[in-house]
Amino acid sequence: MTRLERPLKGLLRPARRADPRWAAASVLPLLVASAALVLVAAIAMPTGYSWRILSISESAAQGQNNAWIARLAFICFGSAVLALSFAMRSRWARVTYWMNLAFAAFMLGAASFSHKPWLPGIPYDEFEDVLHSVCATGMGFAFCAAVVARFFQRSNHDQAGRVLDVLALVAAITLPLVLGSSSNSGGLMQRVMFAIAYVWFGREALVAFNRANEHDNA
Repeated sequence: MTRLERPLKGLLRPARRADPRWAAASVLPLLVASAALVLVAAIAMPTGYSWRILSISESAAQGQNNAWIARLAFICFGSAVLALSFAMRSRWARVTYWMNLAFAAFMLGAASFSHKPWLPGIPYDEFEDVLHSVCATGMGFAFCAAVVARFFQRSNHDQAGRVLDVLALVAAITLPLVLGSSSNSGGLMQRVMFAIAYVWFGREALVAFNRANEHDNA
């Protein structure tokens, strides 16, 4: 075999199965980066923006200065869930795997299609705003379905995981209702939902990491 044939043969071999420890090493920094960018995006908004009232999507609005910060937060979040889904393909229930892939796709879509501006007088694309709303709604449904499937998949010994599943599901269902009925706390409610989702995905990565270590040490 020539020197040229060796690397070509390597490229044609199937990729190795993703190591859950790699997921923890890559997913957690992406989740932390996303959370930090959400905070920075609110700070970088012009006078008049209230993080308690206005949503994260509105800090990533069309025609808005520094909107790239919140969009990058969406990209980091979607990329983290995408990487975790691939790494957990053999561990998660199929519904959890598929729905989290959908969640990641919708999150990346929310980064690509932006919300209408919250400041008056800025021209915007109405169809793009509709696409953003579709992605945001799809994220919510996908996350709920993934959490429900994960709840029923867990063993009776994983009570902490089930408690977090219930908390995440209750928040994903009730907080949007509160958000829709209150004009003074919409931004706060959305940020609480994001925080719970960060914790849920972060725990999944950490649990996978610990189980992989236990398997190697056995």
